[in-house]
Amino acid sequence: MDLISLANENLVKDMLPIVDDFERAIAAMKESDDAASAKEGVELIYNKVTAFLKKNGVKEIEAVGKDFDTDFHEAVAQFPVQEEDKKNKVIDVTQKGYTMGEKVIRYAKVVTGV
Repeated sequence: MDLISLANENLVKDMLPIVDDFERAIAAMKESDDAASAKEGVELIYNKVTAFLKKNGVKEIEAVGKDFDTDFHEAVAQFPVQEEDKKNKVIDVTQKGYTMGEKVIRYAKVVTGV
């Protein structure tokens, strides 16, 4: 039980700098109308979040152009395609999916060709 608690504590500690960055960005946006600076700040925070996820073993599921695979993808729509090589393939992603280690933690919501 202590091991799980310690792991959660470390996870939260690693997220606190990201929360700090969000708070600074919100404060800066309230003080300024500079859209370019706001955009840059959001991109920096996004990069920190993705680095944090990568550090913790979270990976994006590759989907576009891949064969539709129910182990990783959830089809939310089908779209008729003329090209035979696009049939039963993922042609669009409506929501990215992720794995953590070998486990799917969120299936990719995809559009498949038929």
